Amino acid sequence: MVRRPLGNHHVGPDTLLVTPETKQTDAVTGGKRTGTDEEPNELRRLIEDARVVLWDFDGPICRLFAGHSAERVANDLATWLESRGLHGLLTEDERELLDPHVVLRAVDRRHPGSDLVAELEERLTQEESRATVSAMPTPYADPLIRTWAAVGTRLAITTNNSPRVVREYLASRGLGACFAPHVYGRTQELNHLKPDPHCINRALNAIGAAPGNALMIGDAPTDLLAAQAAGVPFLGYARNERKGKLLYDAGAETVVDSLEPVLRLVRH
Repeated sequence: MVRRPLGNHHVGPDTLLVTPETKQTDAVTGGKRTGTDEEPNELRRLIEDARVVLWDFDGPICRLFAGHSAERVANDLATWLESRGLHGLLTEDERELLDPHVVLRAVDRRHPGSDLVAELEERLTQEESRATVSAMPTPYADPLIRTWAAVGTRLAITTNNSPRVVREYLASRGLGACFAPHVYGRTQELNHLKPDPHCINRALNAIGAAPGNALMIGDAPTDLLAAQAAGVPFLGYARNERKGKLLYDAGAETVVDSLEPVLRLVRH
């Protein structure tokens, strides 16, 4: 098992990474922070009711592009399209968003099921795979995953990233057994990407769980919308205020800016 070095952080299977982003370990509920001396009732209820926890990957589990810029990847994909003479395939707004998934969705809308889409998706998968080498584990995610698995909660990953890449990352952290075989990610049917609930429904069906007994942890409005469409309760994770605002504006009711209070509740 290879453990990748992460700068000056101590690395281990149960690393509690402390970064500038983890100095604040307050739970955020309904737009208001509540101190950790007494956990918000809604957060406690979400955790206690969950028999199955569905994790988004990039964000709640790690920052996949922490050392491998997603913006550069999106630009490279757009440049590759242009090198093939497809200069007008992306709108100016799509080009300027610098989001790899925006590029992928845009091409699929205009050329669904084409070889072009398949090649572009494979190029993105290769970039995601390279990014795992420098991916930064989300603080408290590793021990939270292990603790939830240890107390018998079923875990699955429901993501727009490549499932191949997710498994590579989980293996590098020694987390594969906590999820196996329940990793549901991007396929070449790109219309099934979140906010479509397809990956969530796949996970629930495979595990045999009712939506009301599950919990989705995500960091983007697309995660929230997919969870709502599947009837699954949602817990938002926002590593900064911008992410939190996007979740609240999309309708999220419970958001945390650290997984530490979640870990503490699961341990209790």
